[in-house]
Amino acid sequence: MQDISFFVPKGPYNLSKLPKELGVQKKDISITDVKTLDKAEKNNITFLNSPDYIDLAKKTKASVCLTTNNLKNFLPKECVTIIVKNVLFAIAQVSKMFYPNADIDYPDKTLVESSKLSTEYDSVTFGKNNFIGKNVKIGTNTIIGNNTTVEHDVQIGKNCIIGSNVTLRNSLIGSDVVIQDGSKIGIKGFGFIPLKGKNFRFPHIGRVIINDNVEIGANCTIDRGSIGDTVIGTNSFLDNQVHMAHNVKIGENCMIAGQVGFAGSTSIGNNVSIGGQAGISGHLKIGNNVKIGGGSGVIKNIPNGITVMGYPAMPLKDFLKSKNDK
Repeated sequence: MQDISFFVPKGPYNLSKLPKELGVQKKDISITDVKTLDKAEKNNITFLNSPDYIDLAKKTKASVCLTTNNLKNFLPKECVTIIVKNVLFAIAQVSKMFYPNADIDYPDKTLVESSKLSTEYDSVTFGKNNFIGKNVKIGTNTIIGNNTTVEHDVQIGKNCIIGSNVTLRNSLIGSDVVIQDGSKIGIKGFGFIPLKGKNFRFPHIGRVIINDNVEIGANCTIDRGSIGDTVIGTNSFLDNQVHMAHNVKIGENCMIAGQVGFAGSTSIGNNVSIGGQAGISGHLKIGNNVKIGGGSGVIKNIPNGITVMGYPAMPLKDFLKSKNDK
């Protein structure tokens, strides 16, 4: 897969152009883009809103960081800090400056019916009524069903099977991937800042990255990242009706049963199995070789090699004991 971005930032902007309510002191620094702590480079602006990301904060290369007073000292000395009351609202406002059209999924005006593109995709098998956007790349021997839309700049690898009524946008898809009917991948996530009278939509400038030999069941919804990416590792399989919110990362060789829901920014390790209708809260870290029973509600981190069950999810032996005690 070629490493590309689907949104082009405006700017650069001096800090003096940031919203006045952010209370910027040093105003002569030029900012070229908005990035996460780990991806930021010189002249980028980033954000730190939780102690969970202190390790990343210590290593960031960003020139500027939006944060709170109690977290500012975890950033490198050369990083200029802007202290704000609501970090997420502040970074949403800045993201909106650089990416004014990333908070709503507008229709792709570059779409062309696939029958008119036979010379460009002569090694691809299309069904009927498919639409393909500008600069889309599709590997050899890939099959696409009926009524499927692949929006601009999406990449699909070799030997993939894409079902009918699928929507692909803002996504990089590896080889030997199966995506079943009705799945929607790369759509904007459920991110907004609650305000009186009118909520502020958080721009979503990230991507969905699906690695090789992944299977996505029918009617799954996978949101693109807000600033970072949503990722599915090699050889992981998702059953029908699985939802992945923005920035979720699933490792390699994972098996996810039907109707599992992942809240935003949770990280799943390798070789993880999750039973049907389990719910995983946001900003959690689930270790390698973890097993989560069906219907469980996970509300805290799980270390490597643990099997959990119940709501709230607890080690399996504790769950069974609680049942026996009754």
